[in-house]
Amino acid sequence: MKFGFCPWLALTAALLPASLFASNAPQQKVFTLLKPADYHHYILKFDASELAATQKAAPDEWPWLKVNIPLFDCSNKQFENMYYFRWFAWDKHLVHTQQYGYLITEWLPKPQFPNYGALPDAAPFHLGEARWLRNPQIAEDYARYWISPGARPRLYSFALAASVRDVTLATGDTDLGASMLPGLISNYKAWVATQFDPSVGLFWSIDTRDAMEKSISGDGYRPTLNSYMVGDARAIADFARDTGDAAEANEYAARADILRDTIETKLWNPRDQFYEVLSPAADSGIRKQKKFKDNGTVLKLAGVRELIGYIPWEYYQPTPSHDVAWTQLFNPQGFAGKYGPTTAERRSPRFNFPSSDQCTWNGPSWPYATTQTLLALADLLNGAPQTYIGKQQYYRLFSNYVRSQHRILADGKRIDWIDENLNADTDEWIARAKLIAKHSRQVGRGNYYNHSGFADPLITGLIGLRPRAGNKLVLHPLLPPGEWSYFAVDGLPYHGHLLTIVYDASGKHYHRGRGLTVYVDGKKLANRPTLGPLEAELPN
Repeated sequence: MKFGFCPWLALTAALLPASLFASNAPQQKVFTLLKPADYHHYILKFDASELAATQKAAPDEWPWLKVNIPLFDCSNKQFENMYYFRWFAWDKHLVHTQQYGYLITEWLPKPQFPNYGALPDAAPFHLGEARWLRNPQIAEDYARYWISPGARPRLYSFALAASVRDVTLATGDTDLGASMLPGLISNYKAWVATQFDPSVGLFWSIDTRDAMEKSISGDGYRPTLNSYMVGDARAIADFARDTGDAAEANEYAARADILRDTIETKLWNPRDQFYEVLSPAADSGIRKQKKFKDNGTVLKLAGVRELIGYIPWEYYQPTPSHDVAWTQLFNPQGFAGKYGPTTAERRSPRFNFPSSDQCTWNGPSWPYATTQTLLALADLLNGAPQTYIGKQQYYRLFSNYVRSQHRILADGKRIDWIDENLNADTDEWIARAKLIAKHSRQVGRGNYYNHSGFADPLITGLIGLRPRAGNKLVLHPLLPPGEWSYFAVDGLPYHGHLLTIVYDASGKHYHRGRGLTVYVDGKKLANRPTLGPLEAELPN
């Protein structure tokens, strides 16, 4: 791996995998401002909550957490609490295997088959979180797993190459993408062979294979897989360019541009001003069909706005006039919800249609979809100026997400919790409640369902670190001025360095000066007196 020399990285890499960053391992100083011991109380609280919820003592996550995760501190203690809770829950899903190295699972207890239940649908979130750990081997092993013979990367729709690219943009590892390039190209070509319809110019998928069962729009040419494939083609082009293969780079850049233009023309509904599913009929019921076969049926757009219509912004820059779609996010008849956005617009006559299935994407709020929306909105707000939505709405979306992640126990105690899907108005965990009613016992997908992200959108969105190739450090905080009086992220690995990003409105909390400041390996790099964009060159 090509990193600038960094003592802590050399040390920790040498300890793998046997020590697993054991608490008694020797460590270099990695924190400039914050102290791990000041946040241990959160883990103790989570341990007590787990005992109350499951009647089983939790394994001690603190030794792993304090040597792996960046520390986070802010004036909003709900956000601070949730940051540590999500890492506490995330570590429970980390598995070290003899064959593949590190794997990341969705469910608890970890199933033994196949490969501890590693699934591709939420893998972009797993990789997004893992890229901010001080152990780079975790993200690298898990990325490589998906091109190994034992993996099934197309079991669900999955932007594999784009997710690997996200990892390399954070770590600065120029070798990972190059070494994975043949496998990433093979994966792309396999998608083309099985799901691409040349007569339409788009990829076909069923909603279940998008991990979005029982949707209103159903099966068709969906904004999901098609957007993922734009992202994958562009990532492959970047990796090929890094290796000096201009022909391959040009081919996949062209593929990305053509597919992007096809999405813009065929999946955009000018009447609804939204990206929608194109299919023979809305909710056609052809749910087991892997690929649409043209039988003369006239294709039409589904005529329903669903949250998946925001996914294009996560993988490319849509036509600027299409930004109008974001006016639906907090529209009372659109996706507005007290505890998160609904997955389908409320004005649809099929909103929340009756279903006995616990997995429904016809209206419930899904942390999975909320994560995608946070990432897509951050990309929009980091692009060209527009007047439809801004930082305040982004913060509202994130705040609702934080508010939703809890559970009320039988004795009335409120604990932190992350599960599958929820009622956006009452915050009841729907799948959990249905499974309990069906089986008359406490069952579900397992505690701490690992099907969404949190640290990654917080670091890249609210805090505003925008990972990129090259030596320039770019900060663009989406936190609205006045919401928090201070925040800090400390011990954050980036391009072979450790960053400390600090905001202190008065300068009296951290006593390091007013405004936004970034430190690299403990040395002050740049500052501005107010909260806003900040750019600087990383040291060699």
